Amino acid sequence: MSPFFLFSFVLGYFLLLLGVAFYTARNATNDSFFIGNRNSNWMLVAFGMIGTSMSGVTFVSVPGTVGDFAANGYKAFGYFQVILGYIFGYIVIGLILVPMYYKLNLTSIYHYLDQRFGTASYKTGSLFFIISRTFGATARLFLVINVLQLFILDEMGVPFIATAALILLMILLYTFKGGVKTIVYTDTLQTSFMLAGLVICLVYILTHMNISVGHAISVISEKGYARIFDTDIKSKSFFLKNLVGGAFIAIAMTGLDQEMMQKNISVRTLRGSQKNIFSFTIIMIIVNLLFLFLGGLLYLFMLDKGAVYEGKQLLLEGKNVIGDDIFPTIAMFHLPSYIGIIFIIALISALFPSADGALTALTSSFCIDILGIKRNPNYTEEKQKNIRILVHLSFALVFLLCIMIFKWINNKSIINIILDLAGYTYGPLLGLFAFGMLTKRTLGKGYTVTAICLLAPALCYVLGKNATAWFNGYQIGFEMLLINGMLTFLGMFLISKKAD
Repeated sequence: MSPFFLFSFVLGYFLLLLGVAFYTARNATNDSFFIGNRNSNWMLVAFGMIGTSMSGVTFVSVPGTVGDFAANGYKAFGYFQVILGYIFGYIVIGLILVPMYYKLNLTSIYHYLDQRFGTASYKTGSLFFIISRTFGATARLFLVINVLQLFILDEMGVPFIATAALILLMILLYTFKGGVKTIVYTDTLQTSFMLAGLVICLVYILTHMNISVGHAISVISEKGYARIFDTDIKSKSFFLKNLVGGAFIAIAMTGLDQEMMQKNISVRTLRGSQKNIFSFTIIMIIVNLLFLFLGGLLYLFMLDKGAVYEGKQLLLEGKNVIGDDIFPTIAMFHLPSYIGIIFIIALISALFPSADGALTALTSSFCIDILGIKRNPNYTEEKQKNIRILVHLSFALVFLLCIMIFKWINNKSIINIILDLAGYTYGPLLGLFAFGMLTKRTLGKGYTVTAICLLAPALCYVLGKNATAWFNGYQIGFEMLLINGMLTFLGMFLISKKAD
């Protein structure tokens, strides 16, 4: 299939998004950009959040983890342990965090830290969100851009950096005016395409292999790809670590994340926002199960084609296809052309929701939290707009730089990088919010809090590197986030004093 033909679908899809953006951004203001005028429909937000939270990482990397985990001695469906933990995290978000955000009428959720502790904690929380979301979003972006590069743009002679710049330009064009107001609608459209692509690929592979869903599940289980729970307490994928880690990952990466909460607090009412969270949770569980099931099918498909395991590699015609490479390899080279087209459309549908929301949320947080444009009476609506556009462009350049860094790292499983990074960057946010909500103690006005929030991840890094040697083979997994939060909490306690 011609790469120019495939790329025409990418451009056509972008033009569709641009049309939606043009329509929804009419009469848009700065409040439309930041919080959608608090007029978003909860059903659209809930559905669109599926695309935002899952992104291209879920579409490509989650199916890939099935064989990758099996090759590394973990339970192949072990990632579902984390998903089960998410349920508890989303309950906390819906019943505790969202009501607090609405009660305080927040535009940026980090205003809570300002009201509770003062400017230093507020700026520190915002800074850690910016760091966390920048790395998380660009890791997701890299994964999809790399697939487009390998399977389309390389054959067209386009360098990787030009591909990344072009994709970022596309995102800029349809988000720079409407912001959240536009994204609520474009994310809904993109989630629909992504899920349609998932279902079509599943149905085709089942039909092609001439097996039913029940038979497929049986064969996947026989091959050892459907094992979920790891009972080895020393293992990185021990089920209790994953359940607890998953719960706190959900709280931190959704409930304490301006990008995710920016959409939630754009819903008209608290009740609507809570409906959004709980509906999203149910859909998220089902969709992740489907992606894991797809992963099992993909590995069965490759083994049927003659692929063989050699150590931690799955080789087909001399090429290692394990991990993130397996789905695009099968879709582009071993299935009919129309499935390849559907895969590309679904892939870019998974790409844009995670990137556009991140770019908008980072712009919002930097403008509101760091620059304080909403608080300064000298900032007219026009001046706020000009600053917002400049910040938006600046973050696009930062995204480009980070994408090139991930290209240099070139890891086979991006989802593990994202969750590992979350343990370091979201931990201080978790500790700050927990200290504010669980104690009545106060903090001083200095920036000692910032030093503690930097020290805690550094200590966690040392701990993570030496845990196996120090603790008789024990491996730290997703519980790193909780450890990081606890160290931050302890640091806050040591520098705090009783409330007057």
